[in-house]
Amino acid sequence: MDEIRGDEIRGKAEGTAPVPLSVLDLVTVGQGRTATQALRTGVEIAQLAERRGFHRYWVAEHHSMPGVASSSPAVILAHTAAVTERIRLGSGGVMLPNHAPLVIAEQFGTLEAMAPGRIDLGLGRAPGTDGATAAALRRTERLNEGADDFPQQLMELTRFLDDDFPDGHPYSRIHAVPGPVQATAEGGVQSPDRPPLWLLGSSGFSARLAGMLGLPFAFAHHFSAQNTIPALELYRESFKPSAVLDAPYALIGVAALAADDEREARRQVLTGALSMLRLRSGRPGLVPTPEEAEAYSFSPVERDFVDGWLGNIVHGTADEVRTGLDDLAKRTGADELMITANAHGGEARLRSYGLIADAYGLPGA
Repeated sequence: MDEIRGDEIRGKAEGTAPVPLSVLDLVTVGQGRTATQALRTGVEIAQLAERRGFHRYWVAEHHSMPGVASSSPAVILAHTAAVTERIRLGSGGVMLPNHAPLVIAEQFGTLEAMAPGRIDLGLGRAPGTDGATAAALRRTERLNEGADDFPQQLMELTRFLDDDFPDGHPYSRIHAVPGPVQATAEGGVQSPDRPPLWLLGSSGFSARLAGMLGLPFAFAHHFSAQNTIPALELYRESFKPSAVLDAPYALIGVAALAADDEREARRQVLTGALSMLRLRSGRPGLVPTPEEAEAYSFSPVERDFVDGWLGNIVHGTADEVRTGLDDLAKRTGADELMITANAHGGEARLRSYGLIADAYGLPGA
């Protein structure tokens, strides 16, 4: 295996934060906004995160969702790499069953060549969309097969990244480029590093697999909060030291939004809750405005869903959000918090990350 240094995985807590803080961006598109505006906001968030001492900036693969413009993580990350200098950039994640492992090895090998030592490759086994769209992506109706084959796909991807298929393997003469093979060519020079792999999950499957393989693990607390502690416990119990990590390292994705007052924070997070309600009801669309969300007449069943959804979002003033994040880090024992701030407009999201940075006394104010 090519060298992966522990410091490329483990972050450093800045200011008074209990653990390293990072950013997960869904590149949300609000009503009246364009994908261009959403992507520009993503760049601004990445630059703010770098300036204020957040450890990494990740984007998540989603498909066929009008309100989420992150269908192509590698493309977004390539652009973001060009306008940042230090912050780690990665996928949270690439949904591996949607892709040929060789393609992902090539994409992230290219990213590593563009931004050496700054790229993370987070992998999930869900489709990141509905079943029909997944079938269109994978060119097959046998969707469960893709998820069930995830460990095999992961092994294949790792072999391509390390360029170490054994002799006699059908792929032994196939190489992911950019990659280690370039160091073996006449006159070739190639960095020994490659992007560290992370496994993502919202249940126990990837937690156990990450532990068995000695890989870092990222859990989707922001939409599967009831499974967080059991999954992290399973990861730690299953962990076996590897060439990558000598001890478990787990981050959790956290939905959090800070505003100048509690009412404004509530207005902003309600837009995301209504958007999720529509998505879960089979009516995905752009993120509604705060005015539309406030005026919406929720049925009792819809109100129960929204109240439950909002209960898992840390929101309020900067001090309230800091207290909520501190409590979450303590309760879960997470090694890193990756904050996702979903709201209608980019201004509210940028303001939130700035307020959270201020609350923890992060550098670069």
